Amino acid sequence: MPNTLKERLIGAWKLVSYVEEPVDGSAPFYPMGEKPMGLIMYTPDGFMSAQLMHPDRKNFASGDWFNGTDEEYRQEASTYIAYTGPFQVDEEQQTLTHSMFVSLFPNWTGQTQPRVVALEGNLLHLSTATPIVSGGKTVNSFLTWKRADAQD
Repeated sequence: MPNTLKERLIGAWKLVSYVEEPVDGSAPFYPMGEKPMGLIMYTPDGFMSAQLMHPDRKNFASGDWFNGTDEEYRQEASTYIAYTGPFQVDEEQQTLTHSMFVSLFPNWTGQTQPRVVALEGNLLHLSTATPIVSGGKTVNSFLTWKRADAQD
């Protein structure tokens, strides 16, 4: 039975929910829709990868990733989040950081971002440790993941 936070994180997790709550008290919103799709994976050697998307993304008319219209790139890039790199766990403080080696959002490349982490049974709750700007608002992000089963 895994005992450390790192050991309990290892594996693949499917996205259950992703909500952003504005710090100004306005209504929460769902940047990837109310039924987002995604996977986050943690490897034993200390790497992670996160992929999140809105379930209603549209195909490019050309069928060619390198030949989309400006509107297709704008719309579809805004409905997908992807980054990967090393992760670090502080077992004493029970904290987690993600370091972005590569990211679809270039501003994140090279950043290390702290996460608030809580594990409850087969659920993993991750949230931003400090507010971020998203959709023009300052928000806290809350994501819930369920341990993945390849049969799902």
